[in-house]
Amino acid sequence: MVLFPLGPLAHAATLPVDSVDMLYHRYDGGGMVIDGPVLLARKSVGPQVSVSGQYYVDMVSAASVDVLATASAYKEERTEYTLGVDYLYDRAIMSLGFTNSSENDYEANTLYFTVSQEFFGGMSTLTLGYAGGWDEVGKRGNDSFSEDADRRNFQLGLSQVLTRNMLVGLDLEVVTDEGFLQNPYRQNRYLDPNDATAFLYQPERYPETRTSTAVAARAIYHLPYRASIRGEYRYFTDTWGIQAHTVQLGYVHGLNQHWSLEGSVRYYRQSEADFYSDLFLYENSQNHLARDKEMSAFSGTTLATGAVYEWKQTSLPGIKRLQFSLLLDWLNFDYDNFRDVTASGNYLPGEEPLYSFDALVTRASLILEY
Repeated sequence: MVLFPLGPLAHAATLPVDSVDMLYHRYDGGGMVIDGPVLLARKSVGPQVSVSGQYYVDMVSAASVDVLATASAYKEERTEYTLGVDYLYDRAIMSLGFTNSSENDYEANTLYFTVSQEFFGGMSTLTLGYAGGWDEVGKRGNDSFSEDADRRNFQLGLSQVLTRNMLVGLDLEVVTDEGFLQNPYRQNRYLDPNDATAFLYQPERYPETRTSTAVAARAIYHLPYRASIRGEYRYFTDTWGIQAHTVQLGYVHGLNQHWSLEGSVRYYRQSEADFYSDLFLYENSQNHLARDKEMSAFSGTTLATGAVYEWKQTSLPGIKRLQFSLLLDWLNFDYDNFRDVTASGNYLPGEEPLYSFDALVTRASLILEY
């Protein structure tokens, strides 16, 4: 489901500037390579209305551990289109948008609406948001397979200027999902009743409803020497038994009027779902069964760095501002109870080495304001 664009610590009552944003992104890790372009264009229509359109492509090459355990590697492409409109009224801004995401076995449609209102002379901003998603799930090689999933997302956000240099924000997000909420290709494993040294597979089964709640607190502090520091803590819990904590700290340092450097560190930790197991004792041992590693207990660390070049009042015809950035993220994930069944060696079921992997994310972007 594509969420509505509620930026943390953002000010309301200002329309987005007219711009064209071009981005190339690439994720490489854990046997997955995902890359593609993103193009976003914004244009004002009078003093109160701004329209936008976005084109986003993910080209996926998958040979991850869970894919290789039960199937062969595959390639696919996901294409996403978003149309949006922002309306400015006094100190409030209202945003409405629609997103369609399509791939050969999945179709997702999302409608979102947000309202942001400034109070107390722009010192406080309250944001309310809603998004509804309607997904159609298919399955490669099985044209008769078709399932639906409905998603609802509610968000409440408050940002507050505390001092001349400090801004804080608090967000609450509730998501309700209903329908087919699992991956139709994933399977869980259980001990072979006829051979204690082997295991068999059966399809996963997830509950048909899920409600999650997330609370996030953020702050940014502008330092006197062309720099800023930001921090965030986020807590997540859902009706599947998962609890997660995220802590992030970032720093931006301006070298001169054009160049700035930035870096951040992020730590994520979650517990397993109630119905997750790396190895079930026997077939159909419970009503709901999952072995997806994203349902297991794991932790992840992200180290990010990047450089940004900004050129204001350029000599380029019609261009008011140009910005180019190159950002690199290194990610490491360690799984507490998901084992690598593709590891070489003679292991008894449940004694395979625990899985871990690294990934590198590259983002290169060019923004032209006109």
